[in-house]
Amino acid sequence: MAKSTRIKNATDALKIGDLDTIKRGVQYQKRIKSIRLVIFATLLASFIVFLALAAFAILSEGPSKFLASFESMNPYYFIAALIVIFVGYAMRFPKWELYLKRLKVKIPRGKNFMVYLSMYSMDITPGRWGRAVVSYTINRLTRVPFTRTFPAVVADIFTDFLGFAVLLVIATLLVRRFILLSIVITILLLIPFVFVYLRRPYEFMKGKFGKIKKLKSIFESGDMYFKYHKLLGHGSYAYSMLYTIPAMFLNGFALYLVILGFGINLPITFLPTVIFIFTSSLILGMVTGIPATLGVTDAVLVSYLTLFFPTLIGFGLASVITIVFRFATVWFVEGFGFSALLYTTKYWNIPAQHRGADAKIAE
Repeated sequence: MAKSTRIKNATDALKIGDLDTIKRGVQYQKRIKSIRLVIFATLLASFIVFLALAAFAILSEGPSKFLASFESMNPYYFIAALIVIFVGYAMRFPKWELYLKRLKVKIPRGKNFMVYLSMYSMDITPGRWGRAVVSYTINRLTRVPFTRTFPAVVADIFTDFLGFAVLLVIATLLVRRFILLSIVITILLLIPFVFVYLRRPYEFMKGKFGKIKKLKSIFESGDMYFKYHKLLGHGSYAYSMLYTIPAMFLNGFALYLVILGFGINLPITFLPTVIFIFTSSLILGMVTGIPATLGVTDAVLVSYLTLFFPTLIGFGLASVITIVFRFATVWFVEGFGFSALLYTTKYWNIPAQHRGADAKIAE
């Protein structure tokens, strides 16, 4: 009788646990639906920015010249740019694998790669914090707590930005333009990461506001976050740069390919200038906090293309180049990221008793 009672109690507990998991899953899926609305709104806003750029170009140079610029684009260069951009994102996968390995989470490489790609469906959310969706996916797939894998998401965002910042500083020094501005903005954008990488500032905030009931759950999650964050170690960040800096370079090289695609004979010696245009336009957009740096990055791209190549690129052509390049770096990335997210949502419905068959915590 005692044994059967224990089995019954365990079964009831499992049902209750599953019910709680389902409730949490429903709540999170509601949040995902809200985030989807933000994404679609951002893409719509991006389309409106494209229309605005086109309108300004048409008013400046006339509709025939604007359309002629589009018609002059070599599609093979555009396809090459898309391939280079995708390779740039895919080559950062080893650092993601390292983060999960350090956090002692095992997932088959194929599944993990799709989970990794799904992060980029959230790259147009403010600060890219929507990437945390992968922690929920991993939780549903492996039953690993959300707080255990969230440090990997933070590390991925931080090292992406760090690699990007390093590339910006290098390009700025090579071009010798706007050096002080680029360094100051980079430092300002690094400040928020202090609170997610150094425990002392966090403990200071906890000491000041930890007794507020409404903030209690936030600081409890923070305690768990720092518990797992230390598993990553400092070496993982240095290792990440081996992949992140070349990946960011490839994104800048994609802009160079787009420029060549419009028949502009731009020698390879101008590649550092193109990298500077790419990195500085994005970092100026990041300062605003606008999702996908809409409007700001587009305006800076147009301005810098005409500023650095005045004899080769006019306002109308600069607008067309910007539209094509931003389509590749925003819409294309959102496309393969969202496709991966739709694929990985099937893990959200895996029954509890079947999870962990091929994914687990490696204690």
